[in-house]
Amino acid sequence: MKHLRFILPFALLCLATVAVAQHEMQTSATKPQSDAQKSFTELKSLAGTWHGPVTVDPPQPDMKSGEPAQISLRVTSRGNALVHEMKAPTKSDDPTKYDHPVTMFYLDNDRLTLVHYCDAGNRPRMVAKTSPAGKTVEFDFVDVSGSTDYGNMYHAVFTTIDANHHIEDWIYMMPGNKPVHARMDLTRAQ
Repeated sequence: MKHLRFILPFALLCLATVAVAQHEMQTSATKPQSDAQKSFTELKSLAGTWHGPVTVDPPQPDMKSGEPAQISLRVTSRGNALVHEMKAPTKSDDPTKYDHPVTMFYLDNDRLTLVHYCDAGNRPRMVAKTSPAGKTVEFDFVDVSGSTDYGNMYHAVFTTIDANHHIEDWIYMMPGNKPVHARMDLTRAQ
């Protein structure tokens, strides 16, 4: 009899999960996708590892144009979030010593949202607007949490060229509202 106390809650949890999944499948099959959903689907198609050079304008002492970047994109949370990690492949994989920002993409109702967990110690939030062709997703700054003493990420654009090539443009706003533009021309590694 004791084992029923454990089996019944587990069985109910399994049934609830199946019911939610069926509801989501029916809803998504009958409802047309919004522009935000289409853009999110496009970004999720970039899941994988990417390599390519970074162009920085104006040049910065700690980041030179032409240096390689490695980008990892991973779909998580049952497809409800996309994790974007950036690092320099020539540096040790130690995020306590080297830049290793993480960006999360997710749908917030009918808005595609980006939160960038910056090495500067803040978290800017941006919201997407899409291009008519759907291959470009542009994110505009909404607000930021944390200190902006060292600046903050301010704008991002993702352009899909094809399944094995995409471009990322990021604008970082330095103190005094001085923008720094970083462009990564990325090729799929995996």
